[in-house]
Amino acid sequence: MHETGEDFMAANQTAFATFINITDVENAVPEAATESSKDSNDRECEGKTDEPVDCTDPEIFHLLMKAAIEKFKDIHFYRFGKPVRGNDDSSCHMAWRFRPMEGKTAAFYKDYRSFVVSRSENCTLSVVRIGDYHSGGNARKRKRNQKGFEKPMAQAPKQTIVLPEVGESVNDTLPVVESEGSFSRGKYLLYTNGGDRCKNMNHYLWSFMCALGEAQYLNRTLVMDLSICLNKIYTSSGLDEEGKDFRFYFDFEHLKESASVLDQGQFWEDWKKWYQKDGLTLHLVEDFKITPMKLVGVKDALIMRKFGSVEPDNYWFRVCEGETESVVQRPWHLVWKSRRLMDIVSSISSRLNWDYDSVHIERGEKARNKELWPNLDADTSPEALLSTLQDKIEDGRNLYIATNEPDTAFFDPLKDKYATHFLDEYKDLWNETSEWYEDTMKLNNGNPVEFDGYMRNAVDTEVFLRAKKQIETFNDLTKDCKDGVNTCTASS
Repeated sequence: MHETGEDFMAANQTAFATFINITDVENAVPEAATESSKDSNDRECEGKTDEPVDCTDPEIFHLLMKAAIEKFKDIHFYRFGKPVRGNDDSSCHMAWRFRPMEGKTAAFYKDYRSFVVSRSENCTLSVVRIGDYHSGGNARKRKRNQKGFEKPMAQAPKQTIVLPEVGESVNDTLPVVESEGSFSRGKYLLYTNGGDRCKNMNHYLWSFMCALGEAQYLNRTLVMDLSICLNKIYTSSGLDEEGKDFRFYFDFEHLKESASVLDQGQFWEDWKKWYQKDGLTLHLVEDFKITPMKLVGVKDALIMRKFGSVEPDNYWFRVCEGETESVVQRPWHLVWKSRRLMDIVSSISSRLNWDYDSVHIERGEKARNKELWPNLDADTSPEALLSTLQDKIEDGRNLYIATNEPDTAFFDPLKDKYATHFLDEYKDLWNETSEWYEDTMKLNNGNPVEFDGYMRNAVDTEVFLRAKKQIETFNDLTKDCKDGVNTCTASS
C-alpha cells in the first residue's frame, strides 16, 4: 500500500478529544423534567400512541444517544448531531462523530443512522431498530459548493493537526480564479513532460510531492494535471491506462483547502485570456539541476519546469535531490487518500461492527519464487495459517483476510475456526447501485469508473489496519524477508 498524509499521523493524536459515554447522557437529562414527564404520562397518554415522534424533543435526543452508545460498544463517540425527522412518523435520523476503540487509525468518522422509535401504551418511548451504516441520510451535512479562488497563493504548513473526516459529503470541485485581477497577481509553478507518467503510484506520489514542495517553498500556486496515467500493474486490461482522475485516488478537497493548487486545463484557459493584456511572463527551466533556491528571485508569473525524454534524468523528483533535499520538504500532510474510498473502508468495518481481527496474506509472484522467498508458499498455506493463528486469534472471531491471492476458496479451511471475510464480499459498495459509482461517474463525464487494482489494494489495506489485531505476512507468518533473501531489516 502507498502511504499518504494520514499514514504519518499516530493513532493517539486524537487522545486529547473527550469521548461521550453512557453516564454523560444519563446525567444530561434534567431530573425535574424526567419526574414531571412520569407524572403526566398516565394522564395525557390515552389515544396518543400513534402520534408522530417529535425528533426535536430533547428526550428523543437522549434516547437515541443512549441507544447508539449501548449498541456500538467498539467505538468512541465524540459528538452527536441533533436528530431530524426520518423517512416516516416513527423514524428519526441522527449523525455522530466517532473513532474505533482499537486499530492503527488516525481519523474521525461520521455516521448517520435511522432510528425507529416506538411509543408504548403508557407513552414510554423506546428505540426498536437502528438502521445500517449511513442509513440516516436526512442527518447528513451537505457542503456548499466552493466559490472563487480566494486563498493566499501558498500557505506554510499548519502546526495544528488536521485529521481526515470520513463519511461526510465530498466537495472536490475544481477551484477557479474569480477574476482577471486575482489571476494576474498570482505566481505559478508548472511541471511538464518527463518520464514519470504511467509509473507506479509510489513513483507518482514521490514526484508529485516534490513539485508540491517546491511550489510551497517558492510561495507559488502549483498548476497540476488532474489526469493520471494508471500503471498496468493496477489495471484489469494489463495495459497502462490514461485519463484517470486524481480525485479517484486522493482527497482533492483537503488538498485545495490546505494548499494553493489549480487545474492545468483551467489555468491555460485563463492564461490565454489575460497573459498578453496583463503582460504576464514565463520563466522556462529545462535543467532539473537548477535548484528551487535559485528560483526564489524570479519575478515572472509562471515558472515552467520542462523535463526531457531521457530517463531517469527526466523524473520530477530529481529536482528535490542533493542540496535541495534538506531545504524543500515534501508536504505529506496535504495529500490524503480519497474519502470516497475511505468511506467504503468505513462501511466494511461498520458491517463487522468494528470488532474483528485481520491477517494480511501476501502470496502471488512471491510465493512462486522459491529462490527469493523459499518458505512463503508453505508458511501461508491454510494448514500453516491455522497453526500460526491459533495462538494469536481466538476461535470464532470475525477474521478479515487482506490478500492478493485471487482464489479466496484457497482459505476455506480457515472457516472451521473463524468467520472469514474478503474484500469481494462487499462488492455492493462499488457496484452500479452504490454512491461511489454514482460519484465517480460524475467526475468522469458520466462514464463508469472501474474499481481498479489500486483502489482494491487501498481499501483492503485500510480495512486491515482498522482491525483490533493485525497479523502481517512478513514477521508474523513467515521468516522470509519482504524483499527477498538476505534483505531483512529490523523494521521490515
